[in-house]
Amino acid sequence: MDAKAKRPEEPPPEARDGFVRVRGAREHNLKDVSLDIPRNELVVFTGVSGSGKSSLAFGTLYAEAQRRYLESVSPYARRLFHQMQVPDVDVVEGLPPAVALQQQRGSPTTRSSVSSVTTLSNLLRMLYSRAGDYPRGQPLLYAESFSPNTPEGACPNCRGIGRVHRVDERTLVPDDALTIRERAVAAWPSAWQGQNLRDILVTLGYDVDRPWRELPKKDRDWILFTEEQPTVPVYAGYTPAETRRALKKKEEPSYMGTFTGARKYVLQTYATTQSAMMKRRVAQFLSSDDCPVCKGKRLKPEALSVKFARLDIAEMSRLPLKKLEALVKPYIDRAEPNEAHPEKALVVQRIVKDLAGRLEVLLDLGLGYLTLERSTPTLSPGELQRLRLATQVRSNLFGVVYVLDEPSAGLHPADTEALLRALKHLKASGNSLFIVEHELDVVRRADWIIDVGPAAGEQGGKILYSGRLAGLAEVKSSQTRRFLFGETAEPTRKVREPIGWLKLRGVTRNNLGGLNADLPLGVLTCVTGVSGSGKSTLVSQFLVEAVAERLGQRREADPDEGELEERVRTLGGEIAEGLDRIKRLVVVDQKPIGRTPRSNLATYTGLLDHVRKLFAATKPARARRYDAGR
Repeated sequence: MDAKAKRPEEPPPEARDGFVRVRGAREHNLKDVSLDIPRNELVVFTGVSGSGKSSLAFGTLYAEAQRRYLESVSPYARRLFHQMQVPDVDVVEGLPPAVALQQQRGSPTTRSSVSSVTTLSNLLRMLYSRAGDYPRGQPLLYAESFSPNTPEGACPNCRGIGRVHRVDERTLVPDDALTIRERAVAAWPSAWQGQNLRDILVTLGYDVDRPWRELPKKDRDWILFTEEQPTVPVYAGYTPAETRRALKKKEEPSYMGTFTGARKYVLQTYATTQSAMMKRRVAQFLSSDDCPVCKGKRLKPEALSVKFARLDIAEMSRLPLKKLEALVKPYIDRAEPNEAHPEKALVVQRIVKDLAGRLEVLLDLGLGYLTLERSTPTLSPGELQRLRLATQVRSNLFGVVYVLDEPSAGLHPADTEALLRALKHLKASGNSLFIVEHELDVVRRADWIIDVGPAAGEQGGKILYSGRLAGLAEVKSSQTRRFLFGETAEPTRKVREPIGWLKLRGVTRNNLGGLNADLPLGVLTCVTGVSGSGKSTLVSQFLVEAVAERLGQRREADPDEGELEERVRTLGGEIAEGLDRIKRLVVVDQKPIGRTPRSNLATYTGLLDHVRKLFAATKPARARRYDAGR
């Protein structure tokens, strides 16, 4: 606690039942923190990055709430949860059940979508099942029949993916001037397994030293597309002539090898490998198209024949949420009577009323541009958190602590008011809101401020202030105070002039239609606009892909892509001028930098190599011991 700061407001003894009491919190960089946090209030945790805000809100409060809940369930059920580490804290009292809404990327599968995250898919399936317009003579379908993720609903040809994978000679053999020995079959592994397959072909009598294009078509087709898997003797290191002599003399082989055709290897590896790296490698030899049976709609023909408002369920899922709400809302008051099924009108009204209510919350949070079929890996962390927030607003839970991680991230200031209305609704329902936040507009609307600091890491972890907003003005050591109460002057600097212009013409992609834009080079440029306006489409998608293509830089596949799906394509647009001034493209995005426990800041930034060189230059013996310890 800052000695010169106003002391936090202490609740009177008779009012302490309305507080969460934390004593001796030492998670991460927290310095034996003790404080009282009011329930049924909007509480915002502030401080510089790394000060300990998340360690207190998530690492201590939410982790303790989760630990208490998991103690009440069976050990078997406990394994199904992603369990946080038990927090390092002496006592936490008065803590209600907690729900965490964190900044995290979507589930790495295209089967997870906006509709599944918001549970709107359940309502839509029920609507089509019970109130859809069926073709004459078609029996009633269950709700599961309208889901591409169930055997009852998935298209039998593409298994509910909507895409079919295709392997052809052009993708498997990109350079037909090469020989098999020169790895013309690029889809095969480059290590020992690839050499093994080439040695097997020698044993089988195929010419591995003849350019691929000169081989008989019958031979090429068998090597690439056969389903046969013959097992033959392999003579490692032998030339073709030596192999023929060894076979004739029936020499003892190095080993027995089993052949696998290139297509079979690619499809089998893509379907079964647990390695994301291997999956990305073989995916480059696959091409995919819309399923010819379901036309990319992922469902059986029976389900697609059922209509509501003259649309099948796949067509309705492709509508932006704003248009979807406008389409279904009139059915709340106007449901067409059906003499054969008089209950149908009531079913429509009840389901549509719930559907429209959920859509209203999503639109209020600025998400009206999304579609229900949009897969979660393509969403930003901020969009995903707002989707979960909208679901909680409609859940009607009370007596819960919601712990949120920067819910304003990715929001335009124009959308912040909508976010605050959603938070206010949750609080009015009898819930507590604990929010880690940097956005000053949200901080100013808080009922209670907990400022952590004063700096990051070892210099943080202390509670500088806990109380009503006005009291923070007296805490001199608080960095938040300086910005919150206007004590920082706008920085003055000399404005640089552009050294050239990157001129984009006719960009047509997603919601951009024939857009023209001139981007200055050699200066810091910000592209702004409300959520969903097309900023990311212009910069992170079109600009990155267009520049990379012109520079000959190959884009790495997204490790979050769990399925091979059609990428969004640019329908029109070019860089008309300015590319001659660009020599290299570096993309910095919000994806995680490491995915294994071995990945850390030292390895990612290259600092580890510098440390090793430093040790080697000063004390070689210590460097050798250091390497051994790694």
